[in-house]
Amino acid sequence: MDFPRLITPAETVQNTAIFSVTQLNQRARQLLEISFANIRVEGEISGLSRPSSGHWYFTLKDEQSQVRCAMFRSRTAMLRFLPKDGDRVELRAKVSLYENRGDYQLIVDDMKPAGEGALLLAFQQLKDRLAMAGLFAEEHKKPLPKARRIGVITSPTGAAIHDILTVLKRRSPSIEVDLYPTLVQGRDAAPQIVAAIERANRDQRVDVLIVGRGGGSLEDLWCFNDERVAWAIFHSRIPVVSAVGHEVDFSIADFVADARAPTPSAAAELLSPDQQRQSQLLEQMRLRLIQANIRSFRQRQLTLANLQQRLQGPQRRIEQISQNLDGLEGRLRRAFEHSQLKRQRLLDRLSQTLSHQHPERRIAEQSKWLAAVQQQLTRAMQKRMEQRHYQLAAQAKLLDSLSPLNVLGRGYAIARTPDGKVVHDSSEVQQGDAVHILLRKGRLETQVTDIHAATDD
Repeated sequence: MDFPRLITPAETVQNTAIFSVTQLNQRARQLLEISFANIRVEGEISGLSRPSSGHWYFTLKDEQSQVRCAMFRSRTAMLRFLPKDGDRVELRAKVSLYENRGDYQLIVDDMKPAGEGALLLAFQQLKDRLAMAGLFAEEHKKPLPKARRIGVITSPTGAAIHDILTVLKRRSPSIEVDLYPTLVQGRDAAPQIVAAIERANRDQRVDVLIVGRGGGSLEDLWCFNDERVAWAIFHSRIPVVSAVGHEVDFSIADFVADARAPTPSAAAELLSPDQQRQSQLLEQMRLRLIQANIRSFRQRQLTLANLQQRLQGPQRRIEQISQNLDGLEGRLRRAFEHSQLKRQRLLDRLSQTLSHQHPERRIAEQSKWLAAVQQQLTRAMQKRMEQRHYQLAAQAKLLDSLSPLNVLGRGYAIARTPDGKVVHDSSEVQQGDAVHILLRKGRLETQVTDIHAATDD
């Protein structure tokens, strides 16, 4: 089907052609997608649905209005969090229209918790600036010593110091710990962390510093993304281990520090003397590789997103068809259940009909027929055996009449040479030859004493 030509509002006023509903919805979708190709919208998620296709459907609302949204599987797979009803989010989307129902909707390309956008932008800009200044360069990383005294810069009431002390007590109780208490959240946290790092460097009492805290939101961890903290760690003459948040959290302090531990407990494990130096080096290399992979992965994600946005292809049509399939899925499930119910009812009727029919009569008839056939077969076999017996007797009698033993029984004998050859003519033996004479009963061993040639009479 040919799509109607996109026209301007002025042309619309002058155009008196009558549209079909399909043409009208197609025209409206084209106008919306051209006018609002890439927008950002903030609101609260409501009525989130995740069908088996992998696509998400939900409503984005604020205090006064709402709009339907669709996010297709290729985009949902790229999210780093799982949204739920009630979450306030920021969307990057394009405005479209679901033609089958004429519903105005947003096609969502990206989603993130509301409020994180500015922080993430500031984080990336500071990270790029410090990287250009060389704060992340490997040649500035100091090796971790075999620590006898560890300085910990964190909150004295937080879980981080408790976890560190617990690990060190279990693995190496001889290690001494100096606590430099600071705030690790809020506006005043960054200056206190900087002051604690500078104080530890003046005192020169500890071999290594652990700077960190437990996990939290991006806002909670923001003091470790402060440029002042980054420079303080970089200028520290004492090696610094960054232990901020959970394993998935990364901060500017992680990139500047001489080593990064995913948690405060892991930092204590890293500095415990019962670990071999090679294990420490391998752990540092693994963490740096993870950081490099994450940076590379994020860059590739950004490149892929840009390419996908520029790519022109059948994706839009595929997404619409996929949305239709989600609607058909429910109808197909209901039709299948109805069909199964009809088949069950038919099976019940057939089972009832079958229960009224019993195979005993058929079995009795077949048994009677089988007995009769068996009796006939027995008689036929007996008759055949009798015939074979008479034939055998006749053949034996004939064979007996032809037997040479009968000839011997009438007084004849058979002469044989020692090698078993039958003597037919007197010329076949000579005087002195041994001859065996076979009689009807027994045999004679003889010697030729005289030979008489056969005469005509």
